[in-house]
Amino acid sequence: MTIASGTGALLEAGGAAAATHCNGDLPAVPPPAATTNGHVNGNSSGHQDQPRPLDASRLTITRHPNPSPPNFENMVFGHRFSPHMLVVDWTASEGWADPKIMPYGEMSISPAAPAFHYASGLFEGMKAYRSAHQEDNSQEQQDILLFRPDMNMARMNRSAARAGLPTFDADEMIKLLKALVRLDADYVPASEGQTLYLRPTLIGTTPAIGMAPPRDARLFCICSPSGPYFSADFKPVSLFARADVVRAWTGGTGSYKLAANYAPATVPAAEAAKQGYQQVLWLFGDKLELTEVGAMNFLLVFRKPDVIEIATAPLDDGYILPGVTRDSILTLLRMHITGQLTITGLPPADKLLVSERKVFMHEVIEASRTGSIVEAFGAGTAAIIAPVDRIGFEGKDYSIPVGKNGFGDIAWTLLRELIGRQTGAIEHKGWSVVC
Repeated sequence: MTIASGTGALLEAGGAAAATHCNGDLPAVPPPAATTNGHVNGNSSGHQDQPRPLDASRLTITRHPNPSPPNFENMVFGHRFSPHMLVVDWTASEGWADPKIMPYGEMSISPAAPAFHYASGLFEGMKAYRSAHQEDNSQEQQDILLFRPDMNMARMNRSAARAGLPTFDADEMIKLLKALVRLDADYVPASEGQTLYLRPTLIGTTPAIGMAPPRDARLFCICSPSGPYFSADFKPVSLFARADVVRAWTGGTGSYKLAANYAPATVPAAEAAKQGYQQVLWLFGDKLELTEVGAMNFLLVFRKPDVIEIATAPLDDGYILPGVTRDSILTLLRMHITGQLTITGLPPADKLLVSERKVFMHEVIEASRTGSIVEAFGAGTAAIIAPVDRIGFEGKDYSIPVGKNGFGDIAWTLLRELIGRQTGAIEHKGWSVVC
């Protein structure tokens, strides 16, 4: 049996079939369904009685015949890829086709596909980590971990439903992602701060122009070895606060990880860079509400009369992305406050307040003037925690304190706690799962 990759190549090894069913935690492949006159289950239409669900047990793997060896030197984010990719096609009539892992390569898609014309697409960002528990063992013996993949898959399904794209069984998709990472395990870096970045993606592929939910789609995942976000000469992030352009709005799609949300943000980001800032701080409405930083959630720390408040924008207005890192931070902080955890480096539980509330630019300006802003940072998959040292607004910079290492105490503590859980060095039930 042979499977064609996206490049059109047929892959065979020594005359033996190159496509194999995946093992590991995937169940055995079921026998073919009974047929009558060539039709599945006797259905004279040629279609199954019900569209097929995503089924990891039907995975086949075609190994790359000559993969390039891993190279973790001078890595630029998103420019280098592991040898294999996951591809699963879907049609409205048949449901999900058999999943395939095949050599990384180009894909053939109709130029009429809605992914090109109507931005019919969405994605997730995830990372695979080498376990910290086995640092003294060889790389081959180390477990590889995914961090809270259930959260990513739940958000991906939510985005798919909003975009009129097919949803899928999240547990089955996680099994497929684990199989892909296991196959490309040599491309998961072992050095501190290095990871394998996963980009699960879903696009509309119907070969026709027209405004309607796609009747054909493709779910795929590619992987990219990535270096540490923070280099030796790391400096905090500076923000250019803008109210003249809007990232998202009430009733829009800002709370979904749709491709259409990202392209319009690139020009404002480039304009911020020309002004000497690293990221855009997106302001919204007449009151100049702080929403997000670049493509990250934003958290601010204020000194109040009796407590230290950590505040971030609420999710209920629908224009804040429900970030996995954001949720993890808020969960850890609330566990510290309630006594379920004691996190060294955070204020005492009775002196810490976590608020999901609206923060406005006038509040930040006043807090900077009075010294009551303690720190601020972005939170997202790529950076995990990105500390901020200044915000530019209407021609003036407002300073935010950072320590000698570029981080505030709370940001540094949360970064330590998150990395510990991502790598398995700190146990947290259900958060890090083995591939």
